[in-house]
Amino acid sequence: MEIRIEHAEEGTTGAFFIEREGMRLAEMVYSRSGPAQIIISHTEVHERLQGHGVARKLLNELIMWARETNTRVLATCPYASAQFAKDPSIRDVFDG
Repeated sequence: MEIRIEHAEEGTTGAFFIEREGMRLAEMVYSRSGPAQIIISHTEVHERLQGHGVARKLLNELIMWARETNTRVLATCPYASAQFAKDPSIRDVFDG
């Protein structure tokens, strides 16, 4: 299954997401808490994509972007918080 992750940011909110036929099937939503810091607040994956590691793919894309843009990351989203807690390889961008 081909998964193309898109990124959009408007004002102080943004998301990494997967959209098909005009429907958003997965997303990881964040808000800016400063010019170089975001807070991941929500992750959701439609049942059609569950079981394919989509949430982690969204997080991986967000982490690559954070590294490229020198953005620090906090997480109130339970999924993202758990991933930062158990995976030391992604904590270089984490501000928690």
